[in-house]
Amino acid sequence: MASAYGPESPSDTVSRLREHYATGRTKPVPWRLEQLKGIDRMLREAGDELADALRADLGKSAPESFLAEIDFVSAEVRAMRKHLRSWLRSKRVYTPPHLQPAKAYVLREPLGVVTVIGPFNYPVQLLLAPLAGALACGNAVVVKPSEATAATASVLGRLIGEYLDPEAVAVVQGGAEETSALLAERVDHIFFTGSARVGRIVAKAAAEHLTPVTLELGGKSPAIVEPGADLATAARRIAWGKFMNAGQTCIAPDYVLAVGGVGPELEKHLAEAVREMYGHAPSESPDFGRIVDERAFDRLARFLGEGRLVCGGGHNRSDRYIAPTVLADVSPDDAVMGEEVFGPILPILAVETLDEAIAFVNAREKPLALYAFTNADSTRRKLLTRTSSGAVGFNVPMAHIDVPGLPFGGVGGSGLGAYHGKASIEAFSHAKSVLDKPLAPDTMKVVYPPFTALKEQVMRRLR
Repeated sequence: MASAYGPESPSDTVSRLREHYATGRTKPVPWRLEQLKGIDRMLREAGDELADALRADLGKSAPESFLAEIDFVSAEVRAMRKHLRSWLRSKRVYTPPHLQPAKAYVLREPLGVVTVIGPFNYPVQLLLAPLAGALACGNAVVVKPSEATAATASVLGRLIGEYLDPEAVAVVQGGAEETSALLAERVDHIFFTGSARVGRIVAKAAAEHLTPVTLELGGKSPAIVEPGADLATAARRIAWGKFMNAGQTCIAPDYVLAVGGVGPELEKHLAEAVREMYGHAPSESPDFGRIVDERAFDRLARFLGEGRLVCGGGHNRSDRYIAPTVLADVSPDDAVMGEEVFGPILPILAVETLDEAIAFVNAREKPLALYAFTNADSTRRKLLTRTSSGAVGFNVPMAHIDVPGLPFGGVGGSGLGAYHGKASIEAFSHAKSVLDKPLAPDTMKVVYPPFTALKEQVMRRLR
């Protein structure tokens, strides 16, 4: 692969980064802050170019690209720059009396060389946000953009070389062959965002070198809608979260559980919300995106005949267009319920009670997010204590990702580890335990053999 250093294999790239990391030049905080500043400057100065690439790859509108990708990462980086020194500060911990005099503390140290593998659906945000966290911790980093969004990958490859330290940050371009070659290299951490299927491949490759991993995966994130909720507002928010980026969002509502007969009215409001947002012809809306490629289109198109069509259903393979679609009367056994949809198709299933909804969710893999539209505190308590998910959103989907203090990550089949804000520092650094005890006075004499009755008595009292 071509780089600033000429044709370079993944092995050569990792070796070069490891040699540079060994010099210690990535460890000083001023260097880290300069790299974060470089990412922010890249996004401000080349934001329009990135938005054009996102439009070419995914049909994203410029406002959506800035909202969910460019400005999102810029805000993340600015917050990281503001708090980095305090987040990196060593933390004193309690030292028990029998070890006094001494001081104990936790020190954050870089991991070394980090690999970041990005997905196609948010190719700017989901590559640069983990890159920022890895650099903030003083690591050298190799990033692999998704080949499915070739225009964005090309622009990012060039910009990263221009705005960041090329001796400490490298870009590997290519497809499955290059990714496999990169995964075969021994690095100190692998950060992967993508499907659970590929996540298992990444985890297996990492196990060969006992390399720790962060896996940001996905799953079927439910939206539970209860009687008493404002159904018009709930429908607008669900439609917004579901159909942004043509449904290709890992934390989008994957399906709706309509509790206690709210389904028919909710269907009406969802159809109205789609018309409000994308008009009567969503294919002509500048705000509605496209499916990433024909393979993904074909997978989604087979879901369109299931259930009862509430709205949408239109599709055009040559344009990679699938209309924002709502399906009612869906069965749990339908194909659309057998895997993460990851597209603009929203199934609605009817359940009689909240307990039935909880049982339905718990019978499946733990989701990346769970959403509930309710006015009842009792519902909140039940969902928080009786379900497990990466995150929970009450009365709003997806917005939790925009709260800097909330870690973002999955649980069980939806992922391993978390990042964003301070959680990125924890993800990309090692918490080194340190105990510092003076040589004099030698208070350790009491634990040295030979043991006497007096020593034993003193030791037991000190504990």
